[in-house]
Amino acid sequence: MKQIIAILLCCFFLSAKAQEDTNFHFVRKITGDITAFTVDNLDNIYILNSRNQVKKINANGDSVAVYNNIRKYGQTTLIDVSNPLKVLLYYKDFATVAMLDRFLNVVNTVDLRKQNILQAKAIAQSYDNKIWVYDEMENKLKKVDEDGKLLQETPDFRLLLDVASQPVKIFDENKYVYLYDSTYGIFVFDYYGTLRNNIMITGWKNFKVTGKYIYGSKADTLYRYDISDFQYDEWKLPGQLNNTLSFNFTAGRVYALKPEADKGLSSILVYAIR
Repeated sequence: MKQIIAILLCCFFLSAKAQEDTNFHFVRKITGDITAFTVDNLDNIYILNSRNQVKKINANGDSVAVYNNIRKYGQTTLIDVSNPLKVLLYYKDFATVAMLDRFLNVVNTVDLRKQNILQAKAIAQSYDNKIWVYDEMENKLKKVDEDGKLLQETPDFRLLLDVASQPVKIFDENKYVYLYDSTYGIFVFDYYGTLRNNIMITGWKNFKVTGKYIYGSKADTLYRYDISDFQYDEWKLPGQLNNTLSFNFTAGRVYALKPEADKGLSSILVYAIR
C-alpha cells in the first residue's frame, strides 16, 4: 500500500512539474557582452553592452542596427522603446535624452537641465512622442517637448499623495500614465495630470506595463496583472531560469538575462509564454 501511495505521489508531482513547464516554450538564446536589455512590442531586442554600445536585434535574432555614440553623455541609464520608430536613451548624469530613429541614428537630444530638471530617475515617451519625466527635486511628474520646453506638470507628490514617493518606472499606455514605486505601488494618472488610481502592487522587480497587462517578478515567480478585470496570473520559474539577472516581457514572450560561465558574457533566453 505504501508503495502505491509513493508511486501516486511521484506521478502527481511529475504531472504538476510538467504542467508548470508547459507555460514556457524555449524560442532562442542570444549570448554576448550584455549588461542590460529591453524589448519593444514587435519583439525587437535592444542590448546595452559594457562599452555603452546599443545593438538592436530583430524578432528573428538578427542584428539590424548599432548605436556607437558612446562617450558623449556618459553611461546609459535607461532605454525606452515604447515606440519602436523613436527610441529614447536617457543619461541620468547629464540629465539628457537622446532620440534615435528605428536604425538607431540620433535625430535629436533634449537637455532637461534647461528646465532645471537636475535629478530624474525615471523618464518615458508619451503617446504623442513627447517625454514624461519625474523631477525628483520638485517631486512632480512633468511633460516636456522635443526642445525640452515644459508642457505640463502635476502638483507636488508630497501634497498630492501625502507620501514621499520615489517612482523608478514610468509607462504611458492606453490613455494613462503609470508610475511605479516599489514601496507605495502604482500611481495611475490621466493625460491631464489627475490621479486616477493607486494599485497596491509593491515589491515587484522588472516592472512593465504593456497593453492591458502589468508584468513583474518576485523571487521565483513571474506575475501578470490584468488592468481591465483585476485578475492575476502567476508562473513559477522553471529551473533553467534560476539565477536570472533581469526579465522583460511582451504580450506573448518572456526574456531572461542570465550570466554565462565565461567571464564577461551573458545570455538572453527567449521563451514564449501561455
